[in-house]
Amino acid sequence: MTHLRETPWDKRNFNINTYEVTSTDEEALRETDQFAGHYTIKVNPLENPKTLLQHGFYYVDTLIEPICKKENLKLFEASDINLSKTYDPEEVLKIAEESMHGRFHRDFNIPDSMADKRYVNWVNDLHQSGKIIALYYQNDLAGYYGFDQNKVLLLGIHKEYRSRGLTKAFTSLACKEQLASGYDELKTSISAVNVASLNLFNALGFRLKSTVDVYHKLNGEVT
Repeated sequence: MTHLRETPWDKRNFNINTYEVTSTDEEALRETDQFAGHYTIKVNPLENPKTLLQHGFYYVDTLIEPICKKENLKLFEASDINLSKTYDPEEVLKIAEESMHGRFHRDFNIPDSMADKRYVNWVNDLHQSGKIIALYYQNDLAGYYGFDQNKVLLLGIHKEYRSRGLTKAFTSLACKEQLASGYDELKTSISAVNVASLNLFNALGFRLKSTVDVYHKLNGEVT
């Protein structure tokens, strides 16, 4: 497997071998025809997808990849909020169960229950690694912020606290704390269909750097 990178964090959710394809060359695409599994490939949106489609790949999402320089971060204020790395992990996972929606939910070969499980497991992995910041309103857990080094990975807000003017303040403070670790910029990745998140990060000072199209392929079945 010269052009396939195994993704065990996905295999545990879908009960089938999973891979990231590292090249769009014909040799790499032929390799995906040889093994049962679920495949992900990310390509430049300007690239002609004809050969991908011929090898059974199908489009699932476009990811917007903005960055924010430290000096451009805009902070927002809200009363009665605070951040903490002390929280009940089970409560964070409950928020994840009802707040996450991503490219695997758009993949018609993946049941929603498996897509949900993938994102909950991802949040749990971040918790185990100490990479979750809890977002509190007064004394209530209102959301979580997942990160890795200078990457903003996940943001989940409890449904009771959405559309209340809290998310910008929560997120900007978490970004500030992340930058305090010594980074000059932050970066994230947002689905093009997630208008709310795009507007949020734009308001915080993030600016578009690049985009990628994501295609999936399934050889075999998920069970």
